[in-house]
Amino acid sequence: MAPITEVEGRRVALSNLDKVLYPETGLTKGELLHYYATTAGVLLPHLRDRPVSFLRYPDGPDGQVFFSKNVPPGTPDWVTTAEVPRSEGPARMVLVQDLASLMWAANLVTEFHTHQWTAADPDEADRLVFDLDPGPPATVVHCCEVALWLRERLAADGIEAYAKTSGAKGLHLLAGVRGASSERVSEYAKALAVEAERALPRLVVHRMTRSLRPGKVFVDWSQNAARKTTATPYTVRARAVPAVSTPVTWEEVAGCSARGAVRLPHAGRGAAGPGPRRSAGAAVRAAAGVRAALTRAAAPACSRPARRLPGRAVRRGPRYRGPAPWRAGPPRPPV
Repeated sequence: MAPITEVEGRRVALSNLDKVLYPETGLTKGELLHYYATTAGVLLPHLRDRPVSFLRYPDGPDGQVFFSKNVPPGTPDWVTTAEVPRSEGPARMVLVQDLASLMWAANLVTEFHTHQWTAADPDEADRLVFDLDPGPPATVVHCCEVALWLRERLAADGIEAYAKTSGAKGLHLLAGVRGASSERVSEYAKALAVEAERALPRLVVHRMTRSLRPGKVFVDWSQNAARKTTATPYTVRARAVPAVSTPVTWEEVAGCSARGAVRLPHAGRGAAGPGPRRSAGAAVRAAAGVRAALTRAAAPACSRPARRLPGRAVRRGPRYRGPAPWRAGPPRPPV
């Protein structure tokens, strides 16, 4: 029987804690849960109130990997869910609102992916995203060059962008917006992607066609569609090594070198040095003490209000007040 751990008054079953999920590094499931428990203070603001799609890999990235969008069977009744619109009809999805829900979901062994809108207002996007994907031999270094161009172009329209690694090969750019539908945001994002290709023809492509992408950075604007999701900041990815989708500063982007994705430390190896293996139960019990420090380290809501998109008039909507921990998050896991 899986051990039961009490998390903020909720009973959470945490199973197979010694199971090695990442054979290349030796990272266990217990250590993965430890990571989520200790980064909850900065991760949860990006999950809260957004329907979550789970990209599950219960036997590690070398095993079966599959998306789970509906509420999984056996979900505890205290986990918050919400009805969301879909083309085939409404469905219920999970909202990860607190530490207990996060640890329950992390025990499924999953990446966390969210929409660019909240459950309370699925008809209005509050976030714009670009996924910069390099086609070999292009690398994340080339993505950084494109990201800097997009940052300046967005700033010209009064939109402040933030960057994070994808946790794979490239970068993601995100910005707060208001007063527009997902369709309108997608139109705007596509227009900027086309403009980037015209400005940087040797470096950028805005179309997904594989034959066009070698040696260039694909500026994927399509994740702004209402049905699409993007990897959440601080989620661990289902890759050969446990890479994290990590917020980075613009100074880091400008100084980008050929360095790879950020990796999680693991017991006995890596930059973190040797150390004891901690069970997820111990990590969760310790989380109450570290959460306050992590929450203090996280930046407050965007001090600069989100902008309406330029172009034709759009309906007035609530100001975006989402988190921006890119400015001051906790120490990122060492490489």
